[in-house]
Amino acid sequence: MAAIAIDGPAGAGKSTIAKRTAKALGFIYVDTGAMYRAMALFMLREGVDIRDTDAVADAAKRAEITIRHEGGEQVVILNGENVSGSIRTEEVSQAASTVSVVGQVRERLVALQQELARTADVVMDGRDIGTVVLPDAKLKIFMTASSAVRAHRRFLELKERGEEADEEQIRRDIEERDERDRNREISPLRQADDAVYLDTSALTIDEVTERILALWK
Repeated sequence: MAAIAIDGPAGAGKSTIAKRTAKALGFIYVDTGAMYRAMALFMLREGVDIRDTDAVADAAKRAEITIRHEGGEQVVILNGENVSGSIRTEEVSQAASTVSVVGQVRERLVALQQELARTADVVMDGRDIGTVVLPDAKLKIFMTASSAVRAHRRFLELKERGEEADEEQIRRDIEERDERDRNREISPLRQADDAVYLDTSALTIDEVTERILALWK
């Protein structure tokens, strides 16, 4: 099976680009971040203190998370419920960054991600795809953008959904999350040695997609 791994910090546009790339190549898109958000949503719903590592590790055993593809779209299932529309809030996004550092959570979800890659051609995005999940991926991309650009993109996304948003607060949250992701003990965010560095700050979605498709060819 063939695989493209796209890593990078929050808000770099990984999911959008990975979806487009997968569609262009006829591959399956796997949004690993959605799986961690589903786990974070479970913790928030259960009232688990996400900073209590032992509590998170214990609660994670009760969360059944799977990914399905319906009509070409990824659907995230948490304990039998489609939560695709509930995992994109800023609260869940921030909680996912905290939950993802717990070893038992990562082990469980990484195993599922690797199984998906064994059964289909995939484009997978996340924080540690090229370094941990799919170290043998045929193409690895490290995608990033300035924190200001990423915050503005997120701000526009939230406004488009009719949600109130403070762009400066979003920027601070992104920078804090970057710090956590880079310095976590398990699978920190870093560029794989054989990954192509791609700064999307001044590029359009089409331009980024075209560059990745050219690299694949």
